[in-house]
Amino acid sequence: MELAGIGAVLFDMDGTLVDSDAAVERAWERWAAEYAVDPAAALAIAHGSPADRTIRRLLPALDDRAVGIAAARQLALQYDDLSDVTATPGAHELLNVLARLGLPWAVVTSADARLAEARLDAVGIKAPVLVTVEDVSVGKPDPEGYLRGAALLGVPVARCLVVEDAEVGLRAGRASGAMTAALKGLYGDLRLHDLAHLARQLDPPPTAS
Repeated sequence: MELAGIGAVLFDMDGTLVDSDAAVERAWERWAAEYAVDPAAALAIAHGSPADRTIRRLLPALDDRAVGIAAARQLALQYDDLSDVTATPGAHELLNVLARLGLPWAVVTSADARLAEARLDAVGIKAPVLVTVEDVSVGKPDPEGYLRGAALLGVPVARCLVVEDAEVGLRAGRASGAMTAALKGLYGDLRLHDLAHLARQLDPPPTAS
């Protein structure tokens, strides 16, 4: 994949910039117990997807008001659970490279603003542009979030690289028209071992003379 034409990077948050998998899974397990849902079924579809979309799939009989209440409860279980939330390997290295290259970046997440800011703050990352579930009418896999992130950065989405760790997010990135970089063995235009891998791709070390 040709990276020279990239004008901006659009990051997912959970599992991409922030390693919060354990906290996310604890919250869904507790929520599932409260709502008499099989926790394995919840975890199988929850990563990367907005809470309300996951809940509609798990409990299709709920009306909109009940879904809203259930989704708010699920998020509430995550707000203060930051004890083992860390930056993913290579995250700070990559952000330093973007700063050095003058490449703008944004975070596009299925979390709400309170949760996103808490997790990013916990790992020492300040997003110059943050698009949350509250900023879009439809969450991932709809491309609205990534289209909004590109617009806020003032970069055509076709020149943006979406970095994701979940298939639902990669579908959103592809639908937006952006290039995609995939973590965790998933398929994208670029497949990454970790974010340090992308840092080296964007800013290769000098070769020995």
